[in-house]
Amino acid sequence: MTQYGRIAKNAAQIFSIFLCLIFINAPLNRSAAQDGMAGQILAAHNKYRSELGIQPLAWSEELARHAQAWADHLASLGGRSLAHSTARERPGEGENLWMGTSGYFSYTAMVDNWGEEKRYYREGAFPDVSTTGSWFQVGHYTQIIWRDTREVGCAKSTAGGNDILVCRYSPPGNYMGKRAY
Repeated sequence: MTQYGRIAKNAAQIFSIFLCLIFINAPLNRSAAQDGMAGQILAAHNKYRSELGIQPLAWSEELARHAQAWADHLASLGGRSLAHSTARERPGEGENLWMGTSGYFSYTAMVDNWGEEKRYYREGAFPDVSTTGSWFQVGHYTQIIWRDTREVGCAKSTAGGNDILVCRYSPPGNYMGKRAY
């Protein structure tokens, strides 16, 4: 083997080791938001936004804290029913609520439950956005795809055999007379 052959072989081995180190360390360089609950929820939301060419949402720890407080409140009531917080309790924030059997649903499935409302969605000015005539049947979906919304933060609590997911959005969506996107 020539000197150049040995150099090329050594360079190839060093490059292979370098690539292995990059792949081994890649998960360590990702944030917890990308790998855990936040990453799954954000990816699920942004899937629906990307289908429409809408700017992706960013994760907000502040919104997640607000969502956690409301999720804990709902859990303290027994975890058997959902109720939206008042606009006064969440100024400048939108809200989606979800509840299902504890430990049975992934975060992606929870968000997809809201996303499935798109089958009833029709373009128009809010509240005239549903093929059924009731915007309540698409309101979670329209909040997800609301063009002006930039951030989301979510949290989960468990009570009464159910998981409760609360997501908060800023700026909020679902404004009367406005289009979702």
